[in-house]
Parts: sequence; structure tokens; C-alpha cells
Amino acid sequence: MTRASEALTEALKEQEEGLLNCVHCGFCLPACPTYRRLGDEADSPRGRLHLMRAVTEGRLDPGSDAYQLHIDRCLGCRACEPVCPSGVAYGHLLELARGVGRAARRPSLLSRLLPRVFGTPWIARPAMLAARLFRATKIPALAARLRFGGGPPGPIRLGMAMLAASAPGGRPGPSAPSAPGTRRQAARPRAPRPATPAPRVAILTGCVQAGLFARVNAATVRVLRANGYEVVAAPAQGCCGALHAHAGDLGRAAELARRNVEAFEAAGADYIALNASGCGAAMAGYGSLLGGDEEIAGRAEAVAARVRDVSELLAMRGPLPGGEIAIAVTYDPPCHLLHAQGVSGPPETVLRAVPGVEIVPLAGAAECCGGAGIYGLTHRDLGAWIGGDKVRSVVESGAAALVTGNPGCMMQIGAGLRLAGRTTRILHVVELLDASYERGGVYGRSGG
Repeated sequence: MTRASEALTEALKEQEEGLLNCVHCGFCLPACPTYRRLGDEADSPRGRLHLMRAVTEGRLDPGSDAYQLHIDRCLGCRACEPVCPSGVAYGHLLELARGVGRAARRPSLLSRLLPRVFGTPWIARPAMLAARLFRATKIPALAARLRFGGGPPGPIRLGMAMLAASAPGGRPGPSAPSAPGTRRQAARPRAPRPATPAPRVAILTGCVQAGLFARVNAATVRVLRANGYEVVAAPAQGCCGALHAHAGDLGRAAELARRNVEAFEAAGADYIALNASGCGAAMAGYGSLLGGDEEIAGRAEAVAARVRDVSELLAMRGPLPGGEIAIAVTYDPPCHLLHAQGVSGPPETVLRAVPGVEIVPLAGAAECCGGAGIYGLTHRDLGAWIGGDKVRSVVESGAAALVTGNPGCMMQIGAGLRLAGRTTRILHVVELLDASYERGGVYGRSGG
């Protein structure tokens, strides 16, 4: 065991109480996507906690194949946390466990390369520019339509499909006839903007979000302003560190977190708005990530306490209703919004602010889509299995569009739909509200 691995193992040992909280009740088993498909106890949350304990007690080498395989197979979706009667903080323990594994054995090139790209601005900016230019050629969209035999798509075709899925899907328009079980939203009278002072909001622009989903960032600014928020800049911000923490690179994740703590402190905002739920969960966990740094731990907790998903902020102030858009949509809650942050109602509150929208139930909505950061690329077979089930649910819903709140989910599900030859549109929650506001003339009246 290396010195770095020993240090991280000690950090995991300090969480012994959290590990011992697991009473092996089994409530997590049906909630775990990998256990449900593989049926292997080691690929369940309680099985992975057992592996972590074995390492801290010196009974298992963190560089062993068993530890590396089963810890790495976890999606990190945290669906086990809400159902755990003992309140095990599985997500935090998983990141520590992956840090131990990373220090004991060098991870794959892809697992090292992608976090490095997104966490390094001078690499990320030209890389994202190149990706946008390549996306504009329509080659990725064409490659996603080509089929070569059976089985999961190769890494190049999958990457092409994901890039194609990040492209704007066009403004929402009239939908097909209502699917069974839909709830159509009637037009509501336009409510006055709340008379309370405008809260100040700073937005995490993100790395993938800024690079491939700039339209979502722009829509976020518009809808927040229309609902009475003052949007302020946080120019010194950077990558949130989510990909690094998920990959076990806790040192780099902490560096990025410190930068953002300082940047958002300087912004002086009442809230920090997130339109990428993976980033939201990461920032909400800054207190834990930086808890061992006495100099900044308290400040990190204060910043984390101001983190809100954009749907939460909109629901707090209304949101104002917009113009009618007759479209049937189904909503897929991102794991790191539903399970990690416990946000369930606000996204549908936002959807209900769009008159004419029909909300179609989605079977298996609470289960992960298989994207999980870069999981869909590093575990193509299992990611495609899990993602394929999500795509089938979307198709069977009969909805014209899938609405979600995380860029990774948009790319993973969008890629699956494209690879299946489907034309279902993928929209962010704020994109739909933004289109409704434009159609209803809200911006002209509100100054948004």
C-alpha cells in the first residue's frame, strides 16, 4: 500500500461510525441499479460498505481486483440514501473509498483524462470550442444514426451520439395528441411579481454547461430575472470538482472547491443557482469535502448552505406563468437532484407554470439513467443496459419531449434515443419555461 493510499485509508477509518451504521437491512438492494441487474451482493451499497470496512480493518488490499471492480461499478446515484433507515452517508463514503482505490492503483486513461480536461480552464475552453464546431458539422448526428452490428455502441459512436444530443433541440412547439394518464396544465392568470426586495443570485456557469449548454445558462439568467431575482456575477469561479470527487481525486476536487468558495463569497449573493444537478450536489457537499481544512471549513459550509437548484429558486418566487405551449413531456429527475439534494417538487412546479403542457408519467423515473458523470463512457456495457431501460421508458411514455435538469442526463438519455433511432426532444426544465416566457411576452413586460 502506498503512502498516499495509507493516508486516505486513515481518512476512511475516521468515518468508521458511518460504516458501522449499516445494519445490513437490505432496504438499499431494490434501490440500487447495479444490484438489480447483476444480482451480486458486492455490487450493492451494503456490499460495498463491507468492502470499505475490510480495507480499513486491513483484511483487504484496496489495489485488489475485487475492491477496484465493485467500488468502480457503483454509479454514485445515491438512490440508497433516502431508503436507508440508518442514515448512512453513502455518497461521502464512496468518494473516500474511491480515493483509497485511486491511490492504490492507477485508474484508466479516460478516468484521468476527462476530469483533467474539465478542471483545467486553458484546456477546457479550446476543447469545448472544438466540440461545438465539430457538433455544428452534423457529423456526430450522422454517426449516431449509423449501425454496425449488435451490442452496445463502440466508444467513438457513443461519444458522437452524446455530443449530438447536446445540440439545441429547437423551440418547443405543438405536440402529438395527449398520451394516456397525462395532466394538461391550463392557463393561469398572470400573478404580480412579489413585492419583497430582489434576492441576489450568482449562477455557477460550469464547464460542460458553459461549453455545450450555454443556451441553458442564458435561459437561466432570463427566467430568474423575470421572477424577481437580481443576477450577479462570480467571475473567479471554475469547475465545481464533481467529476474529480466521483473519480476519487479528492485533492484536486478540494482545490477547485476552495476556488469556488472564494469566488462565490466575493459575489455577495444570497443564493447560488445551479442548473446542473451533479454540480449542485458537489457544491452542497463542500462542507464535507473541505471539513478537514480549518482555515476554510466554516466558509465552505456557509457557501454550501446557499446552494439552490434553479427550480427551487423559481418555485420560491412563483414562478410566473408564461404563454401556452401544447406539448406532452415526461420528466426524469436527475439522481443528484432527487436523491442527493432531496429536491422533488420544484421541477414539476416549474413545468406547471407552462400552460398547455401535458406531464406524462415516466416509469422508473427515480432510477439512474446510466450517465453518472463519465460512467456511460467508462462502463459502456452496464451504462448501456441501465440507460437502455430509461430510453424504453421514455419511448413508452409517448411524450414528445423528455425534460430533465442535468447536462449529463440530457446527453446520456439523448444519446440513447438517437442510437435507438428516436426523435424525442431533450429539454432542460428552464428551456421549456424560457420558451413559454418568450411566447407569452413575459420578458417584454418584466424587463427580463
